[in-house]
Amino acid sequence: MSRKCDITGKRPLTGCNVSHAHNKTKRRQLPNLQKKRIFVPELGKSIRIKVSASTLRSIDKVGLSAFLKKNGLALKDVM
Repeated sequence: MSRKCDITGKRPLTGCNVSHAHNKTKRRQLPNLQKKRIFVPELGKSIRIKVSASTLRSIDKVGLSAFLKKNGLALKDVM
């Protein structure tokens, strides 16, 4: 199972930890992913998706179907 948002496709970023002596070591910045069960009124049932916290806030604001439409996705792309 990958660390990827099902809707926006956010993935881990890579970079470097830089010490005071300017030594560089690799690090990863992971997205804040949450497994959530969201009710879809069009289907009359809940779906389980893995979404980032920022995406979840947007879904709460405008609704799942409106958010998917804005991003050019369909409900079958998420399921």
